[in-house]
Amino acid sequence: MGEDKPKPKNEELIIEAKNFFESYKKELGESLKKADNVIYLDFMKLTEFSNKLADEILSNPEETLSLIEVAVEESGLVKNARIRLKNLPKVQEMKIRNIRSKHLNELIVIEGIIRQASDVLPQVVNAKFECPSCGTIISVLQIEKKFREPSRCSCGRRGGFKLISKEMVDTQRLVIEESPESLVGGEQPKRIDTFVKEDLVEPRMEEKTTPGARVKIIGVLKEVPVPLSTGGLSTRFALAIEVNNIIPLEETFEELDISDEDERQILELSEDPEVFEKFARSITPSVWGYEEIKKSLVLQLFSGVQKIYADGQKSRGDIHILLVGDPGVAKSVTLNFMANISPKGRYVVGKSTSGAGLTATVVRDEYLRGWSLEAGAMVLSNKGLVCIDELEKMDPGDRSAMHEAMEQQTVTISKANVQATLRSETSVLAAANPKFGRFDPYQSIAQQIDLPPTLINRFDVIFTLRDLPDKDKDRRIASHVLSEHRKQGEDMLIPRDLFRKYIAYAKQRIKPELSEDAVAEIKKFYVDLRNKPVSSDSAVRPIPISARQLQALIRMSEASAKVRLNKKVTKEDAQRAIGIIKYYLTQVGYDYESKTFDIDKITLGRTASQRNKVFIVRDLITELEDKMGKLIPVEEIEKEIGDKLTKTELDDAITELVKNSIIFKPRRGYVQKM
Repeated sequence: MGEDKPKPKNEELIIEAKNFFESYKKELGESLKKADNVIYLDFMKLTEFSNKLADEILSNPEETLSLIEVAVEESGLVKNARIRLKNLPKVQEMKIRNIRSKHLNELIVIEGIIRQASDVLPQVVNAKFECPSCGTIISVLQIEKKFREPSRCSCGRRGGFKLISKEMVDTQRLVIEESPESLVGGEQPKRIDTFVKEDLVEPRMEEKTTPGARVKIIGVLKEVPVPLSTGGLSTRFALAIEVNNIIPLEETFEELDISDEDERQILELSEDPEVFEKFARSITPSVWGYEEIKKSLVLQLFSGVQKIYADGQKSRGDIHILLVGDPGVAKSVTLNFMANISPKGRYVVGKSTSGAGLTATVVRDEYLRGWSLEAGAMVLSNKGLVCIDELEKMDPGDRSAMHEAMEQQTVTISKANVQATLRSETSVLAAANPKFGRFDPYQSIAQQIDLPPTLINRFDVIFTLRDLPDKDKDRRIASHVLSEHRKQGEDMLIPRDLFRKYIAYAKQRIKPELSEDAVAEIKKFYVDLRNKPVSSDSAVRPIPISARQLQALIRMSEASAKVRLNKKVTKEDAQRAIGIIKYYLTQVGYDYESKTFDIDKITLGRTASQRNKVFIVRDLITELEDKMGKLIPVEEIEKEIGDKLTKTELDDAITELVKNSIIFKPRRGYVQKM
C-alpha cells in the first residue's frame, strides 16, 4: 500500500477522520490521558458525524482502522496511536454459535465468559533481513504462524539472508464461551478462540481477563489455517477473532467509574436522614416485610473495613449472613436479587455445587500440557458477593472447603504439582432449609439447622424465617404479591445505577474508624450480655455471645457508618448493629430455661442448662460404679437423682450420653460405662 498513491477514496476517508478528530478533541484528550497511545472511539458519535466512515469500518474494518490511525498521526495528536472501538450498534452483536463464513473479515461483537487464558507471549509481526550479496534491506510482514524469510532479492540471490531485527508485540490467546443466559433448551455452550495483543494485554487489563470473567469482545473474524499431520494444510479452516477491544462486564465496586454528576447525587442522597431506610426498601421490593433482614443485607453490601495488623494478621471486613427458613418465604428471590445487584455476584445452588466449584480446582491443561488452576465461585467473586442457596444439601466434604474461604479469606490448594494460595475476599449470603423441610415449633431452632457448628459460627448474623399464619400479615402479603403481578413489579426506591455507584463511592473513599462513644456502647452491650445474672443455680453458665459476635458488631457498625458516608462510627451506628444482633439472638439463641441468650444453643444445638443435666447424670453413674460395679440399673439412678431432674430430662440425658459413646446399654434397664 505504501508504493501506490493513496486512492481518492482513502484520501476522502482520511480527511473525514481528521475532521471528526477536530470536532471531538476534548473526548480524545480524555481517552489518551487514561492510556498511552490508545484512543477509544465511540462508534455512535462517529455515525452521527460521518456515515461514510462508519460504514467503511463495519465492512472493511482492518484497512479503515489503519487509515484512521494515519489520520490521527497526520493531525499531530499522537504518534503510533491505536484505535479501540466501543459502543457498536446492536446489529453487530452475535452469538458465537451463529458465526458463519460470510462474516469473515467483518467487525463483530460477541459476549461471553473467558474459559481459558494462555500466558502472554511475544510474537513477531515484522522482520528485516539483509542480503549478503548486495546489502539490500528487505522487510517481511509475518502474518502466518510460520516464520517467513524473503524468497528472493532484487539482485537475484535466493535464500541465505541475514536477520537484522524483528518487531515483537505481546499476544495472548483467550477462549471465550457463550454465557449461559443466551442458551436455549439443552444447547451446549460453544467456544471460540480470540487473539489479544498490544495494550489489551497490559497488566491492568490482564487482571480483568482472568478465566471466569464476563467480557464483551469487539474484533474482526479471521480464518486460521489448520496444519495436517502430513505437513500440508487442511481444506477446513478454524475461526478466530482478532480482538480490537475488550470490555469487562463485571467490575468490582472499587473499579466503578464515578463522574462529578454522580458524586453530586451521591452526596445529596447521603444528607437524607432516612438514607438507610431507603436502601433497605430498595432491596427486593417484590418481597414484603423482613425489615431487619433487608437492613442487614444493606450492611453486607457496604461491608466493614478490612484491617491488617502490625504483626501481619488480617481481620476480615466482609459480613456473612445465613438465612434459614421454611419453604416459600422468598429466600431464593432475595439471593438472586443480591447476586445481580452486587458486582461480581455469583449465585450457586447447594446440591449441584462441589467444593472445587466453590473454591478452586486443578485441571489438566490440554494446550500447555501441564496442570493449571481453575478458580471456583468464591475466588471469582473476590471483592464481590457469593450467594449459596440450599446450603444444607451440599455434601459435607464439599462444605468444609468453605471454612478457610470464609474466615481467612484465602483458598489454599496443594494438588498435583500446584501449590497456590488464592484470595477470596468475598461476602457470603447463604440460605438453608430446616432439617425436616419446615421448622418444628416445639424444638429449638438450633437443633433444626442441619449444619456443622464450625460453619454456623462463621456467619455474623443468622436469621430464621418462619411461615406462621397471621391474618393481618397474610392479608398484607397477599395484596402485595397480587399488586406486584398486576403492575409487573415496582421499581427500586433508589435507582439501580445510583444504588451501585453509591456503594462504590462508599467503598472507595470511606474507611470509618470507631469513635469513643461507639466503643463504649459496644463494650457495654458485650460485657453486660456475657455477665447477665443467671436465674438457674447451675455451675455451667450459658455463654451468651462469643468474641466472634463482637467482631460482627464492629463490622456492622462500620458498614452503618459507610451508609451515611461518615468517617466516624457513631453511637447510633453501634446501636443499629446491636439492634440487629439482638434481633437475631432473640430469634435463635434465647434459652427460656435460664432466661438468657446462649450462643451454644445456636452453634451446638444444646443449651448450657441441658449440658449441665447431662454432666449431673454422668457424674452420678461414675459414683454408682464404685459402689455397685460395672452394671448399673437405671432404677438405681432414678432413686439417687430424686427430684433434681424429671423422668423425661433423665431419659434425654441418658440418650445423649449413649449418643456420645460415654455409656452403653448392655441389656434392658441397665447402663454401663464404656
